[in-house]
Amino acid sequence: VQLQASGGGLVQAGASLRLSCAASGFIFSSYALGWFRQAPGKEREFVAAISRSGDWRPYADSVKGRFTISRENPKNTVYLQMHSLKPEDTAVYYCAASRWAPTSSPREYDYWGQGTLVTVSS
Repeated sequence: VQLQASGGGLVQAGASLRLSCAASGFIFSSYALGWFRQAPGKEREFVAAISRSGDWRPYADSVKGRFTISRENPKNTVYLQMHSLKPEDTAVYYCAASRWAPTSSPREYDYWGQGTLVTVSS
């Protein structure tokens, strides 16, 4: 099983980025997917999740209206489109897969990627 996140980088406040996470080794379409992030010195926090079919997409309040999660099951890929980035969005972003419903609890996720760093300068 592998989840490979990419697309991170250094951007200025107000910019946009799109993160991608390519999955392999499991039946992608049977799993809900999520994005989490961890800033230096802080605990990992939920960002967004998406159900198997894509029709249910919960978001953290801090990113609602700025971030959009989506998935392409034929490509085994989940995306996180981020707009209006703020310095407080700086973190390592992780994608994860859950055999259950899309949830904000990291404990419900079975597989995790290695993370991609997003740095937003002011």
